[in-house]
Amino acid sequence: MKISVWSVGKNNEAYVKEGIELFTKRIEHYYPIDWKLISPSKHTDIAKIKKEEADNILKNLQSNDTLILLEETGKMLSSPGLAKLIQQKANQSTQKLIFLIGGAYGVSDEIKQRAQFTWSLSELVFPHMLVRLLIAEQIYRACSILANEKYHHL
Repeated sequence: MKISVWSVGKNNEAYVKEGIELFTKRIEHYYPIDWKLISPSKHTDIAKIKKEEADNILKNLQSNDTLILLEETGKMLSSPGLAKLIQQKANQSTQKLIFLIGGAYGVSDEIKQRAQFTWSLSELVFPHMLVRLLIAEQIYRACSILANEKYHHL
């Protein structure tokens, strides 16, 4: 299984980039992982923004990709819960597991319907760059839980 993290937004600040690179190297011991940055829409109308961003996301999705959408209305998971979700997807022979961070105004209903799971990190709202870093750390933590390593303290 390959893991991919897609995010609508701008490039990472240096301090965020360094953290993401650190956790990416760690995750690569378990799964291949890549990052895709999707340019935000330049429209001013929210409906048009969501539509354009959805079109950009959907043109990159393959029919057999498994999409996990990050959204504040999603289901919250513990770190062991995320590990279990990743293991389930691996057991289902998922070829590509994509974690998607939508744009500043969220995602279209079409993207919500395409997602196989909607995950919320918190009831709080975070800047997209920090969400990328949090996801990188949590994916690494989940991998270490699955490998029975001591990074995560139960």
